[in-house]
Order: sequence, then C-alpha cells, then structure tokens
Amino acid sequence: MRIVRSPTAGAGRRRVWARLPRGWRRAVALRRLAAAVLVVLAAVLAVAGAASPAVTGVPVVLARHDLAPGTAVGPDDVGVVPRAPEAVPGGALRAAGDAVGRHLVGPVRAGEVLTDVRLLGPEAARASVGSPDAAGVPLRLADPAVAALVRAGALVDVVGGAGAGGGSGVVLARGARVLTVLPGEERTASPPLVLVALPGPEAARVAAATVGQEVTLTLR
Repeated sequence: MRIVRSPTAGAGRRRVWARLPRGWRRAVALRRLAAAVLVVLAAVLAVAGAASPAVTGVPVVLARHDLAPGTAVGPDDVGVVPRAPEAVPGGALRAAGDAVGRHLVGPVRAGEVLTDVRLLGPEAARASVGSPDAAGVPLRLADPAVAALVRAGALVDVVGGAGAGGGSGVVLARGARVLTVLPGEERTASPPLVLVALPGPEAARVAAATVGQEVTLTLR
C-alpha cells in the first residue's frame, strides 16, 4: 500500500516550530550542532587511533640471523617489523637502508633490534669512549696476527714505530677502545684493519701519526 503524505504536514510542523519560544529553539539548534560535532570528532579519533604507533607498532630493524663482529650488513641480513613503542630501545634503526652496507661493532643475535651504537659510526665511538667528540681511528697492524687477539670492546695501547727497524716504539695512545676488527681483503692480500675509538683531539693526533705507518697494540 502506498502512503501519500499530506502537503500540509510539513507546513504544520513549521508552524509549531515557529510558535516555540526563541530561546528553546536556539537550545535545540545548539544541541543538534553539538551532536554533529561529536559525531565528526569521534570519526576523526577513530581514524587517528587506528593509525597511531600504539596500535600499528613502531617499525624497527632486526637481524634475521646471527651476525659476526665486523660483518658488513647485507639486505638479506636484516628485516623490518613493528614493535610496541614501549619495547623499542633508544637509537633503534627504523629502515633497512640505515643498516645495509655498514659494519657491526660487535656480535648480533638473530631477532636483535639494531641500534645506532651497534654499527660503525660516530654514535658507536661516542658510546664507547663516553665523550661527545670521540672519533674512530683505523689502524694497520705491523703483525696481522695480533688482530686475531683483539675483540670489540677491548682496551688497548697504540704503539707506533715498532715495525721493522722501528726500535722499542712510542706509545701514541693509551686506553683506546676497540670498536671492531675488519677482515683484510683476499684480493689485495691486505691485513685486517682495527678501528679504535678515542677522544677527539687524541684521535686526530693518532690518525696523523699513523698515516702510512703500521702500528702494534698492547692488550690491557
């Protein structure tokens, strides 16, 4: 059955509305406006909440498998996964590109989140020395076999002038912190490269003193 609405019904409602007190009509209009604003606000909050880190998680870079110290991180070594914000460590890397191609300063376990201090760079040097101006210095050893005795985190003294005909040598730096040991290249038969961290002025002095010169290390 089709219901036909009387054309006078709408006019009747308008006349009733017009006879209402002005204050009451204003209050009803404000209530309707407030209800519409609340509906829009609820929709905005729902969308924002669904996209917030607390819901979606924070992307972090983690190791897919165990990685050895000095390893150059490859694309297959790391992945990006979401983590709850409270479970993300300080300095955590957010994109795989932040890690690929860089060298590790220590061993990394599978599933470990990579942070800035776990990779060779200024952050690792500053964290190792505890100095804001710390820097890393690469060293070529007169005896490559010594590199096999050195581990990341070890304290060493850097001794120069101790190569062939170098006499007793001169201590260039004391208490340098080893960042990592990079393996030599088989193609060029180059020896391993030891990177140590030192405070800024001392790092600059040692770097200048060891240009084209092999050194040795004493272990502490």
